Amino acid sequence: MAQITYTLKEAVHGELWIKKSQFITCVQPVTGRPEAVALVNDLWALHPEATHICWALMAGGESAAVDDGEPGGTAGRPMMEVLRHQGLEGVLATVVRYFGGIKLGAGGLVRAYNGAVAQALIGAEKVPLVRRKTLQCRVPYSMEGLLRREIQTGGHVLQGIVHGDDVEMSISVPDELSGAFVRHIGEVCQGQARWGRAADDAVAPP
Repeated sequence: MAQITYTLKEAVHGELWIKKSQFITCVQPVTGRPEAVALVNDLWALHPEATHICWALMAGGESAAVDDGEPGGTAGRPMMEVLRHQGLEGVLATVVRYFGGIKLGAGGLVRAYNGAVAQALIGAEKVPLVRRKTLQCRVPYSMEGLLRREIQTGGHVLQGIVHGDDVEMSISVPDELSGAFVRHIGEVCQGQARWGRAADDAVAPP
């Protein structure tokens, strides 16, 4: 049986003081690397005097561990290990550090960044991560209402619609149900549904 992966229901925060250095932590759900980078840039706007803003992103092929000037491997990677150990995916951990004048050494930095993220996650509410697929379906105008009803009846999500020569809908479906949904629509639309390129995503249930 496949191992269940989790994300966070909402952002969690923490703060540590170690030898006069302040470590301000946030762990939050994100959709991918572009959102993560934007959030880190926002943090720099909020903390322009910070010494470092280190971060770790668990997001499949977009995952990253950034030390932001701390000695290599002493910040981003220890933060990522906490996320991995807790089975989290689709999350960004950030730690804003204000240097207090006392050096912690490599081992001390690893413990500080690891501990900052672990502390923030104490009591955090996790939710199962549902793998979803975004399907592109084109049907004649006469079948728009039918397809809309099938999407709603199946509990799927209509993400977008374009009216051109025909109707093209972007539909978000749980990955494990996507094959059956395509077959079902093919039957009810009597073979007139045409499918475009699908995109994978991973999101928590609402």
